Amino acid sequence: MKVMRWLVWRDMTLALRRKAEVLTTLLFFVIVVSLFPLGVGPEIDMLKEIAPGVLWVAALLASMLSLNRLFADDYVDGTLEQMIISSQPLALLVLSKVLSHWFLTGLPLVLISPVLGMQLGLDGDSIVILMLTLLIGTPVLSLIGAVGAGLTLGVRGGGVLLSLLILPLYIPVLIFGSGAVDAARSGLGVDAHFSLLGAFLVASLLLAPLGAAAALRISLD
Repeated sequence: MKVMRWLVWRDMTLALRRKAEVLTTLLFFVIVVSLFPLGVGPEIDMLKEIAPGVLWVAALLASMLSLNRLFADDYVDGTLEQMIISSQPLALLVLSKVLSHWFLTGLPLVLISPVLGMQLGLDGDSIVILMLTLLIGTPVLSLIGAVGAGLTLGVRGGGVLLSLLILPLYIPVLIFGSGAVDAARSGLGVDAHFSLLGAFLVASLLLAPLGAAAALRISLD
């Protein structure tokens, strides 16, 4: 745990020295959501109808923006090789990297989502459900993305390949995340959606660090 805390603190400190990169994800999320009322019109009923999907797609794309940098800096300066040969389990170190990535990208999206939800006409209950689904779902996006980032590390044009690898795996999270908000807006139950999102999170916590660690070893061989 001491190693995990140190690695999370290190990654966040380094990232905050490049504030522009951290703000890019948040600004992308805000801009994408804000453009939809201009494109589809100001009718509040239409905006309410598309709001869950718009917010979740924008959050998914924003989360993908920084995945290329998840291991890239450590790969360039040799830190990643030291992590692999260290006495600490590589999966645990990968989990620390994913946690710092979520703090810098996923958590800001969760915190700004109520403002954007109100902009699209969502009511209070729907906004609460939106925040909860993002709170559960964005860590899953970071965990799955870590596997793709490990597989495409050092590959030319890795950003496009990364998108092709992980987007199909993001679809279930997108469906049940936006579906929970839509169900809440329609007055239906959301327990099933949260149960599945929770199952995705548990499965990702158990499997994704191991998969990402194996991918990093393959990429560095």
